Amino acid sequence: MDTCEDAAAVQRRVLRAMPPGRKVALVEDANRTARRLALAGIDLRFPLASAEERFRRLMDLVLGAELAARAFGPRAPASRR
Repeated sequence: MDTCEDAAAVQRRVLRAMPPGRKVALVEDANRTARRLALAGIDLRFPLASAEERFRRLMDLVLGAELAARAFGPRAPASRR
C-alpha cells in the first residue's frame, strides 16, 4: 500500500463527505488527464500520425486492440517518420 493508514482514513472520510457531483468531476478530470498523457505518448512514438491514426491508436489503448478493431476496422500501417 502506498498510503499510510492514517492518510488513507482521512482520504476515505473526505471522499465519503464529498457531493456526488464533485466525485464525478474528479473522475472526469482524471480521464481527461489520462487521455492527454496517452495522446502525448502516441505523438512521441508516431510523430507523423494523422489525426485519424492518433484517434485509432488511442482507441486501441482505451478499448483494447480487439474491440477497437471490431468497432473501427483494422488499423492502417504506422506513420513513424
